[in-house]
Amino acid sequence: MDKIVSSKGLVYEYLVHNEFGEVEDKKRAIDQVDLEVEQGEFIVILGHNGSGKSTLAKHINALLHPTEGTLLVKGLDTSDQNNIWDIRQSAGMVFQNPDNQIIATIVEEDVAFGPENLGVHPAEIRRRVDESLMAVDMYHYKDHSPNKLSGGQKQRIAIAGVLAMRPECIILDEPTAMLDPSGRQEVMDAVLRLNEEEGITIIHITHYMEEAIRADRVIVMEEGRVVKQGRPKEVFAEVELMKNLGLDVPQVTEVAYELNNLGIEISQEILSIDEMVNAICQLKQKV
Repeated sequence: MDKIVSSKGLVYEYLVHNEFGEVEDKKRAIDQVDLEVEQGEFIVILGHNGSGKSTLAKHINALLHPTEGTLLVKGLDTSDQNNIWDIRQSAGMVFQNPDNQIIATIVEEDVAFGPENLGVHPAEIRRRVDESLMAVDMYHYKDHSPNKLSGGQKQRIAIAGVLAMRPECIILDEPTAMLDPSGRQEVMDAVLRLNEEEGITIIHITHYMEEAIRADRVIVMEEGRVVKQGRPKEVFAEVELMKNLGLDVPQVTEVAYELNNLGIEISQEILSIDEMVNAICQLKQKV
């Protein structure tokens, strides 16, 4: 597969000012990050607040530019101002609060906003709007006002708006943080469908461990560095490491970890209830 995102020695620093507007300090938010994302991958980035995950996301969309090192999107250097337009067409971004991304009073008009600004032909815009709304299961709401939708529905509209611009990669910066469990499930179902059925590369930043279970790869960040990456089973099996970083693991994974501490040998690469049930059944067969 082709690499859609690639960084080498990525560093991002920002200045800290005091109350008088004077430079007081310099902070390093991203510290020597090497990263590769293949076309069609579903990547989840984990880390507590201040770990650098959102700063990294903004680099992929060229909202921020490296202090040192490089970040390429489809081979285009994000530091080159001439590439920004093409980069943002290739890598769309969905933010935490959908109200900050929805600007129109009618759903279909909001989804059409992006392609209209790209100068897309009206007939093609109509087709993209319909396809994007169907992709996130919101087509029947196309004539509704976004203000009357639930949080999960609004976030799906925000995703449709990005999707209508035909990106090859969608970066989601904690899109479910403000939603209830039902809304989170709606959004994740839409995201997974886009990845599995449309082949769109997904880079998903979240605090919710259960959202990482179905990822192809999980990347864990701490103090601007990548400290662990691998398949979900590999990453979450490192229960002590995750807890030391202030992160949780899926509940069933923690149960497996505690059972092993009690001397009950069971796989620590368990992510779901079904896997736990199968492991317990195997234990019974051995008794």
